[in-house]
Amino acid sequence: MGELCHSLQLIDGNGKFNVSGLEEFVKAVKLTQCGLSYAVVGIMGPQSSGKSTLLNHLFHTNFKEMDAYKGRSQTTKGIWMANCVDIEPLTIVMDLEGTDGRERGEDDTTFEKQSALFALAVSDIVLINMWCHDIGREHAANKPLLKTVFQVMMRLFSPRKTTLLFVIRDKTKTPLEYLEPVLREDILKIWDTVSKPQALKDTPLSEFFHVEVVALSSYEEKEEQFKEQVAQLRKRFFHSIAPGGLAGDRRGVVPASGFCFSVQRIWEVIRENKDLDLPAHKVMVATVRCEEIAKEKLSRLACDKDLMALENAVQAGPVSGFGKQISSILETYLSED
Repeated sequence: MGELCHSLQLIDGNGKFNVSGLEEFVKAVKLTQCGLSYAVVGIMGPQSSGKSTLLNHLFHTNFKEMDAYKGRSQTTKGIWMANCVDIEPLTIVMDLEGTDGRERGEDDTTFEKQSALFALAVSDIVLINMWCHDIGREHAANKPLLKTVFQVMMRLFSPRKTTLLFVIRDKTKTPLEYLEPVLREDILKIWDTVSKPQALKDTPLSEFFHVEVVALSSYEEKEEQFKEQVAQLRKRFFHSIAPGGLAGDRRGVVPASGFCFSVQRIWEVIRENKDLDLPAHKVMVATVRCEEIAKEKLSRLACDKDLMALENAVQAGPVSGFGKQISSILETYLSED
């Protein structure tokens, strides 16, 4: 207990990637030691819908929140990242800039689409923050967002299913068992209207996403109830990568040691407006990491005192047990993780 929360602006509002900040963050949270035992969560939703507030209560993070007394305006710019406090396995959360904000204007949806694609490519679980009163409405605030998510998914050649966790905010008296079917129907209608490549024309939504739905009371009007519900939801993120967990589909996950390079390269490809082939990307990340590890081991081997002593001894003539000695030195480096 008592773990610290580390956070950074990973990508600024202009799309600039914070390489040095991410490297420091990864060291601070000891991500490289995790192997495949880590999870990534993203959140998206309309501006001023309480995304940062939800994350701070759910994961004990320190994202900047909107001050309701100062009016509704953009709080999160770009994409922010933090580690979730006291959750196993290590879970990293990304807070995305709100959609449909007046700051970017109606026509500037480029960053919105790019950040949505990035979140889907990097995250195991994506929270979709939405208002309860939008369920069943033709002009709901979340519909353009869902269309964006589904459209960009067509550009993501991914072997695994992402969990979409719809978080219904400011729940009314209507029970969740009545709200959920209507929401799922809305989701399927949007999926059906999205243009798809011929090969995916009849592919059901379930091939791409695992959909879950939860509902929360109003934070401003029923704060204690909200906190209790969030505390229950928080439990679902413990051991999320175990079979049957929220992030149970682990195909194509990049080892933690390659996380920095992987997410940076994914963002570069997205900014260049290219399609993302994640299996090919994973092979490329593995190749680069293998080269880095090989170079690091060779440089250390070249400075090994036992090897240098053996080299000097060989200059003077035959060395007894040379094969065993050189094998022992090499084995030391090859057996290291």
